[in-house]
Amino acid sequence: MKILVWLAEGTWEACVDAARDLLDGQVTLLHVIDESLAAAIAAPPTALLGRGTPPATTDLLAAAQQALLDAGAARLGRPAARLPRHGRPEREVVAASADADVLVLARDGDRSRLGPRSLGHATRFVVDHAPCQVLLVWPDQPPALTTVPPPPPNGPAGR
Repeated sequence: MKILVWLAEGTWEACVDAARDLLDGQVTLLHVIDESLAAAIAAPPTALLGRGTPPATTDLLAAAQQALLDAGAARLGRPAARLPRHGRPEREVVAASADADVLVLARDGDRSRLGPRSLGHATRFVVDHAPCQVLLVWPDQPPALTTVPPPPPNGPAGR
């Protein structure tokens, strides 16, 4: 079984823990540097900040990415391949999952209640487009069942 684990800041620990609990398989840890974030960080300072050359953000982001992949491998506690990528996270994760049997990812939206808003934009895209089975985990304790909104007053639409 090929297991792909999407490591994202703030939720990666839960994904690694879930992958560790799966049956033995070939694990690949994936992290994507968001191209729009990298471009924003690399933008030259303007106005009162003065002129100058931005720091080597590409090197800093790559080092942080490698550190996160290494931390994920250490937490997993078994051999794992590391797959660093750069681009639009949702597109890169879907592309990387083409060869996987299972993709492990975490909810990254509103964690205070159950429902569709518990998924961020990129995560929703991946869940809808992944060409493999998806294991979606809560990064911490799931909210209580009482957080589900009540049904509409007149029942389903069209009645």
